[in-house]
Amino acid sequence: MGRRGFLRVGAAGAVGGMVGCGRPGSVPQAVPAGPPRAWHLSELAPPPEWSRLDVWQEKISGSAFRRLLEQVLTDGTAFWSTVELQEDRALIRTTTAEVGAPRYVLRFAAEGTEPVSAVGEGGRYWRGAAAMGSSRERPLEGVRIALDAGHLGGRWAQMEARWYRVGSGAAVMEGELTLQTARVLRAVLEEQGAEVSLVREGAEPLAEEAPEALRGAARESLAAALGVAAEISEEQVRREAERLFYRTSEIRARGRRVNEVLRPDLVVCLHFNAEDWGGDAAQPVFSARNHLHVLAHGCLSAAEFALDDQRLDTLLRLVQGIPEEEIRLCDGVARQLARATGLPAFRYAGKNARRVNENPFLWARNLLANRVYQCPVVFTEPYVMNHAEVYARLQAGDYVGEREVAGRRCRSLFREYAQGVADGLAEALAAGRG
Repeated sequence: MGRRGFLRVGAAGAVGGMVGCGRPGSVPQAVPAGPPRAWHLSELAPPPEWSRLDVWQEKISGSAFRRLLEQVLTDGTAFWSTVELQEDRALIRTTTAEVGAPRYVLRFAAEGTEPVSAVGEGGRYWRGAAAMGSSRERPLEGVRIALDAGHLGGRWAQMEARWYRVGSGAAVMEGELTLQTARVLRAVLEEQGAEVSLVREGAEPLAEEAPEALRGAARESLAAALGVAAEISEEQVRREAERLFYRTSEIRARGRRVNEVLRPDLVVCLHFNAEDWGGDAAQPVFSARNHLHVLAHGCLSAAEFALDDQRLDTLLRLVQGIPEEEIRLCDGVARQLARATGLPAFRYAGKNARRVNENPFLWARNLLANRVYQCPVVFTEPYVMNHAEVYARLQAGDYVGEREVAGRRCRSLFREYAQGVADGLAEALAAGRG
């Protein structure tokens, strides 16, 4: 698909090529078979609490429920085997591990009635634009915004493979770049009246368990990918435990902080993109492509929607009215980032993303970081880090005004990025207020 070709993928896609490739002296071991499970879950996911839907009884019409499932949140058919739509209700499989397991009954609101939000009392914690005040001078007055600087920096960047270095230049680490962007963006948003928090304040992870504590889960993950009879090495276990740590445990920890502590009106997940730069981070290959896209949550496949936690996470976002609010926010940010950066739109070629409107910069995709946050999420992916001009601008750092960089006068990349996001949020929230 072009996105992050330099990264390791999950166990099911990558470890097959690593069988027998452990460290010298490592002894492959057979993966033991586990007991039958009551749930079909994503990596490190807790069992779903279907009672969380109770407060959302008769809050959404059947037509709205089906439209969002078909046109945004899945690939169009993924829910057919797990959700039975009747005239006045949805019958939802609570687990796909047992064919005869009880189904959750979600009753629909009458057609033509306005959706009723269930704020508090187990319902949503975020406010939509229509419930916020407005100020021409300070368009983001009182809006609670959490900035999630994607990935990790410092000593963790190499573990994540989100870094490279050219000669004696400063290392390019996505986790450091996103945190710097978040700090610049916070100042811009606060000037417009927003109440801003950072999901992470520094390079260190929020996840409490170290990679070593995930070795048991890593063995289970490898068994699921390779089969219970496969032999695995300690090196494979180590690498899989690291992947579970930074790609899953860390994001789930951020989700808990967002949902239980910060409880914002919206989250902006800040990222930088990349193209394949080869296998040597000390001699990276620069890409000829530089592009932009913004992601809303959606486009679950049948396999993803069959996972019990993903099905509940997605349905909770649906009944809260998150998709409509999220798409409006993402649409505004995508257009303003395109205006600020001048970048062309990235286009997905596979089936893991889908368009949700006419905006070529906006796509729906199912990512852990835009699924477990139970509020609208704007997931930004501007700039290809290993593009020559982007590299030069990153080496120039942050500065006020314009400078000559890579043969043209331009603003600091961080300020350009921040202004595009802030302008998009202000525009989208103003439109949502009517």
